[in-house]
Amino acid sequence: MEENYWSRTLGSRVSRRGVIRGAALGGAGLAGAALIGCGGDDDPTATPAPSGTAGATATESGTPDPFGNIKRGGILKSHRTSDPSSINPFGSASFTTKGIAGYVYSRFYKIASRPDANPYSVGAEEDLAESAETEDGQHWVVKLRPGSKFHNKAPVSGREVTSDDVVASWEALTAEGSPSSTQVGEWTSLEAVDDYTINVNLAGPSGTFVTDLADTNKLFIMPREAFDGGFDPNTDMIGSGPWVLDSYQTSVMFKFSRNPDWYGDPWPFVDGIEDAIIPEYANSLAQFRAGNLHYAGITAEDVIELRGEDPDIQWRGLLPALLSFIYFSPAEQSPDAVWQDDRFRKAVSMMTDRDALTELGYNVRALQDAGLDVSIQWNNVIPAGWGDWSLDPQSPGQGESSQFFEFNQTEATALLEAAGYAGEEITYYFPNDIYGATFNRVAEAASNYLIEGGLNLSVRTQAYTAEYFPQTFAGNFNGIAFGYQTPFPEVGGYFNRMFGDDPNNHSRIHDPAITDLDLKQRVELDAEVRRGFIHDIQRINGENMYYVPSQAGAGTGWTGYRPEVRGISQTRGYGGATENGPNYWLDV
Repeated sequence: MEENYWSRTLGSRVSRRGVIRGAALGGAGLAGAALIGCGGDDDPTATPAPSGTAGATATESGTPDPFGNIKRGGILKSHRTSDPSSINPFGSASFTTKGIAGYVYSRFYKIASRPDANPYSVGAEEDLAESAETEDGQHWVVKLRPGSKFHNKAPVSGREVTSDDVVASWEALTAEGSPSSTQVGEWTSLEAVDDYTINVNLAGPSGTFVTDLADTNKLFIMPREAFDGGFDPNTDMIGSGPWVLDSYQTSVMFKFSRNPDWYGDPWPFVDGIEDAIIPEYANSLAQFRAGNLHYAGITAEDVIELRGEDPDIQWRGLLPALLSFIYFSPAEQSPDAVWQDDRFRKAVSMMTDRDALTELGYNVRALQDAGLDVSIQWNNVIPAGWGDWSLDPQSPGQGESSQFFEFNQTEATALLEAAGYAGEEITYYFPNDIYGATFNRVAEAASNYLIEGGLNLSVRTQAYTAEYFPQTFAGNFNGIAFGYQTPFPEVGGYFNRMFGDDPNNHSRIHDPAITDLDLKQRVELDAEVRRGFIHDIQRINGENMYYVPSQAGAGTGWTGYRPEVRGISQTRGYGGATENGPNYWLDV
């Protein structure tokens, strides 16, 4: 083979492990994770590795059993804040759909989940795939695990997964009107070679393709019966993942049982999961306190109180790489709106006190006084949780546009006047029924800053599923909005969504310079060069404030776990049901 970058860097043939190392290098962040009340290497919450561990029970052959101390069985009790927009993974691009699909449907790869590792510093590992290999980074051969089975539910009835199922899923993902088709716009073709071999061709070489295979925004592998009339994927779920859907009662609960035929045997350790739908934070907090939920997200102001109430509760704190942002209706919706002038958008940014929003959302001072490690970073259009892939807006590297992140009401007023704002009423939208108390507080406070800065705002909350996601999030509105951006598992995923051809490009931003840099970062294999392209995109956004980064998601988020929960790990993206769920066990 003619010598090229791939052969010089990774050898004439990229092995599975080599590819994974490259993906981790190209996409992993360096965000900090905090542990409270947790041990080190001998932490009892850690899931043992497949090799022998100290204290493990011996098998009859005398070989240490790495799972000998794990208690199997029981029902893990979790919760979500709403029904999903759809239970069909190709029926909606909403995070609510992707998260529930992760229980049942497999991907080729998944994000590695380790109890002692920050989820933004790890790469991908095999899920339904046995390997992914390439010689040039552009043409890939993916091998399925032989013997992998779908759930034993009619009409699929536990048959083997084959490449025909992959092709059928690919066709559904890329069909006209599919809400996620643009997520795989760089995949030019996918075709079966034999029952276990799939060729995937890309528009150009990629050092992050394996991580893309783990992205829940992209290809879930469904049985072909989901598409030929065998069953309706909008009303039932049959996959090959670790959990089998037993029942779904709208607005009440999902019930899943352990898949005994999952390739990951002896995982999962629990018999099933009950995933209750609890919209109100006060209710989920009460249920967690009462022991009716095994884990729950806890707002920062409740962490100290709960620690005092029950010192045996286990805690994980994570900077989640979650971007909140203010955005503006696109020119096609509002051609004469004042926010089409970049001076107005910069003024909106400069009306915002980011330090105060961080304190409001994340109780920074009190937690620091209690000795906890909490983040005080600012989000950029790549959120702070992505470590040095995110360009610190307060750093010299941001350049002259760093001034537009500063809280400066005087300059904001001058920019408003220069943009010609005359006090006309502007509607400000945000969803208040989905993301939780911290998001709602920050969204409301952000609107108050804009009002104090001189904008005549009419604040309107929206129902996420009925209004916000299908309309406002997709750019079909007139005004200003505040929302979260999907935390993509690969850092380059943000650009197609916010600046590319994705139908959820919220403000229909198509900046030629960003488009050029996006194309470059997609194919760049040198991590430092790629980081430079990604930083450049953040500078351009800062110079124009197409999207105004905000602080919900920029602080340390806390999850509390009941004392009996073991095998605690965290992930990024929405695949936690496959990546974390099988590790949990209950020490009761």
